[in-house]
Amino acid sequence: MSQFKPRVFSGMQPTGNLHLGNYLGAMLNWVRMQASHETIYCVVDMHAITQAMSVWGGPKELNTATRNVAAAYMAAGINPKRSILFNQSQVAEHGELTWIFNCVARLGWLNRMTQFKEKAGKDRENASVGLYDYPVLMAADILAYHATHVPVGEDQKQHLELCRDIAIKFNNDFGVDFFPITEPVIMGPATRVMSLRDGTKKMSKSDPSDLSRINLTDSADDIAKKIRKAKTDADGLPSDREGLEGRPEADNLVGIYAALAGMEADAVLKQFGGGQFSSFKNALADLSVAKLAPIAVEMNRLLADPGYVEGVLNDGANRARAIAAPIVKEARKIVGFVVG
Repeated sequence: MSQFKPRVFSGMQPTGNLHLGNYLGAMLNWVRMQASHETIYCVVDMHAITQAMSVWGGPKELNTATRNVAAAYMAAGINPKRSILFNQSQVAEHGELTWIFNCVARLGWLNRMTQFKEKAGKDRENASVGLYDYPVLMAADILAYHATHVPVGEDQKQHLELCRDIAIKFNNDFGVDFFPITEPVIMGPATRVMSLRDGTKKMSKSDPSDLSRINLTDSADDIAKKIRKAKTDADGLPSDREGLEGRPEADNLVGIYAALAGMEADAVLKQFGGGQFSSFKNALADLSVAKLAPIAVEMNRLLADPGYVEGVLNDGANRARAIAAPIVKEARKIVGFVVG
């Protein structure tokens, strides 16, 4: 039996608009996990500044985006009394544990991280050290709370593997069983939502076309319009999964419907297969509006009271610090630091 209490940690960056992919790929699962786990959800503002300021917008924009993302969490169903909800930079233990882990992680491990290569692009020498070190900070985010489970998308699995490597090496180096070997949690039929304009690309905040994504702040009219304008092919909807092979846009829309309706894709195809895409899109537009439009309404209500959102973040930071501080203090003792 594990000595570690089951605990979930996850977070999102406060950059750009949160969209349907964030909701189906992460937030919906976060809401569900509140019923069965101790849950800690973070707005990872320290991660946001690892990229160029042109990406995260500067101090004023970061401050506003952090509050907006916190409001989106709550509007989507995160209960700040049931979960701990805070922004990362308010808990200094994240940065402190990162330094210890920097001295445990190996350069070769970080050199294999594909997301750094993708984000840095050809101008790798000009990327920030923070962007390179991003996965080590992510490991500290998780292990500062002895989190045992992390809901992640496919694009973060490699970073979680690094987190596990760091925990194993720390435990081995110092002859302790102190950090848990965190398990990934990948749930639901639509963990990877693709662009509405190109089914081979992930839905993204940074896509220049707003028609490529459904933002959580979109109105009911905008949601319906984007679904109806979503790219499809000339064929009708198949009646089985085999008929979706080689048809990324069709596969994506079926996956979105399945996730929003809480169904399996096979059940969606059984219901709509053989019909025209226009009819299916109408049904998907209605479902999307019913599920997503209330989130935008609730976000606006919460943001109209900025003092409330700030209070939630401050309270969450205090509760998070109460967990992280003794864990990081013990890690310092294990390393050999003099601890007062």
